[in-house]
Amino acid sequence: MVFLDESGFMLQPVVRRTWAPRGQTPIHYSWDRRDRLSAISAISVSPKRRHLGLYFDIVDHNIATDDVESFVADLLRRLGRPILLVLDRWSVHRSAAKRLHRRFSRRISVEWLPAYAPELNPDEQVWRQSKYGDLANFIPDDVLELGRALADSIQQTRRNPRLLRSFFEYAQLTL
Repeated sequence: MVFLDESGFMLQPVVRRTWAPRGQTPIHYSWDRRDRLSAISAISVSPKRRHLGLYFDIVDHNIATDDVESFVADLLRRLGRPILLVLDRWSVHRSAAKRLHRRFSRRISVEWLPAYAPELNPDEQVWRQSKYGDLANFIPDDVLELGRALADSIQQTRRNPRLLRSFFEYAQLTL
């Protein structure tokens, strides 16, 4: 079973509450920058051992049908077995699912999450952890620095099985 989602990351910081000595209010120095990165990730659950895996890719454009299709095709090669792909009802996912079914009809089946229910997708928590945890109040100098920090954040999440399991607990899914 594979849960998939994507998110966008901008050069503007996600401002979160923080601690500082009294009278020394933390100030973010940034300017209006519109550059951004998009990321796609998938959390896999092995059917027998319930082992969790996290896979991701970062691109410099908005995620489109081609990106989802190639990401899932690569994931199929990496996993080496048929998958049940769980997606939300975003139009890009719907069109990618049609293409994937034509290409890999015997190796992939798709289940749809209910409309407007992101809390049911454990992969949403990957982005929550990155945006509001690891990268909160982070002001990168450029897109390359943002990409490195984002990759580091997702790698840290990947190496923490307890954190990955907590994403399923948050979604109220039993492993």
